[in-house]
Formats: sequence, structure tokens, C-alpha cells
Amino acid sequence: MLAAAFIGAVQARDDGRYSLSPLKPWFDSLRSGKGPCCSDADGFAVLDPDWESKSGHYRVRIDNEWIEVPDDAVITEPNRAGRTMVWPIKGSLGTSIRCFMPGSMT
Repeated sequence: MLAAAFIGAVQARDDGRYSLSPLKPWFDSLRSGKGPCCSDADGFAVLDPDWESKSGHYRVRIDNEWIEVPDDAVITEPNRAGRTMVWPIKGSLGTSIRCFMPGSMT
């Protein structure tokens, strides 16, 4: 139950509320080919209708915009959280994806 509550409200750079969660060290250790996920971006869970896989590549909908996930942003280790997670970075040139971890679609 604690893990489900943690996943639903998780943000990568948390304010200490999740310090006792058994998943916190795992989230802190996540890396993609772009570097540590939690270093520059807040992560959040993505609902199934807001991500998809097509022709071997992922894309995710953030703020009603579909964004292609770069291959080097995909986390390939097993997803302990179960839900799809994304760490977007919003800048002057738009939104880019720091890390993306696919979940199991239901």
C-alpha cells in the first residue's frame, strides 16, 4: 500500500516525504543514457492512454502534446514501480525527455 501511495504522488526531487519508502533508493539510482533521472527533472507516473510504443519507439503525451522519447532516455532495467514513469525537462525550445520507464499496460 505504501508503494502505491508513493508511486501516485512521486516526484524525483522530493521534499523528504518519501524518505522512508522502500522504493526511494531505487528511484534515486535510476539512470538513462542521458544521465541520472532525478538530477534535472521531476518524475511522475503516466496513465496508459498517455504513452504508447510504435515501431520499437516510445512516445508520451505531456500537456496534451505527444513527445517522442529518445532511445537513450529509455530506462531498460526492470520497473519496480510497475507504472510508466517519465522525467520531462521543459525549456525554451520545448519539452524534452530525460528519462522514460515503460510500465505494464493494463
